[in-house]
Amino acid sequence: MAIRIFIDQGHNPTGFHNAGATGNGLLEQDITYQVGIYLANLLNNDSRFEARVSRPTPTTVLGTNNATSLYERVRMANEWPANYFLSIHCNANPNPAINGTEIYIFQYGTQANWLAQHVMDGIVQIAGTRNNGIRVNQTLYVLRRTTMPSILVELGYLTNTSDAAKLRDNQYQFAYGMYIGILRYFGFAPE
Repeated sequence: MAIRIFIDQGHNPTGFHNAGATGNGLLEQDITYQVGIYLANLLNNDSRFEARVSRPTPTTVLGTNNATSLYERVRMANEWPANYFLSIHCNANPNPAINGTEIYIFQYGTQANWLAQHVMDGIVQIAGTRNNGIRVNQTLYVLRRTTMPSILVELGYLTNTSDAAKLRDNQYQFAYGMYIGILRYFGFAPE
């Protein structure tokens, strides 16, 4: 049976509740949408996987406020039920020098931790961002409420010119890096 992976493209379109970060002329929800579609296509073209996305179109709006938007993403994954949950985001910081990729998990020493490490290595290798490490954040709703190993990937900083250029021009590479990381997690790809 195929491994079921739910890909949550963080945030709703601009003008709606739960819209994402902005920086250097880029909108988080546009980047997370496209990277998620690329990743879903890579996984769905591999017979070992079945992937679903939270936002099948760029204009998909989930929920009616921040809380119900997050609830809806988790509900879709839990009811499928997915075997793994990946939430894709972009970061922002008032300091434009801050850059790199971070991955959040609920707890160290778990399958999510192991998956996060492989996904991080894949992104850094393929997309060329800086490895800012795997971090625990038990307050994040999508990590607290999912019933499967879950990770939240902050691809890079929209507010950093170098990261922003990568996020604008190399969206497929971010998706491919995550895909390679997923393959390595399952022992499907060479190191």
